[in-house]
Amino acid sequence: MKPVSLKMPGHLAREVSEAARRRGVSRSALIREALEAFLRMERSTPPVSALSRAADLAGAFSGPEDLSANPDYLRGFGR
Repeated sequence: MKPVSLKMPGHLAREVSEAARRRGVSRSALIREALEAFLRMERSTPPVSALSRAADLAGAFSGPEDLSANPDYLRGFGR
C-alpha cells in the first residue's frame, strides 16, 4: 500500500479513533473503508443539473410570460 498523510480537525480525529476502536479496526482501515464507500457512491450517482434540481419549481409561480426576455422588467433593477 502507498502511505498517505492527511490533516484533520481534532474533533474528527477523535471520532475516527472512537469509531475504529468500536469496530475493532485500525484508523487507517476505517478511513480506507470510508473513502471506498464515498467513491463507490460518487461513481454510482449520476451528475445532477441545476435544471433537474429546480424542475418542480417550473411553473409554480404566476407572472408575466415574457419575464426573462422583456427588458422593460429590468428597468430600475438593482437600484
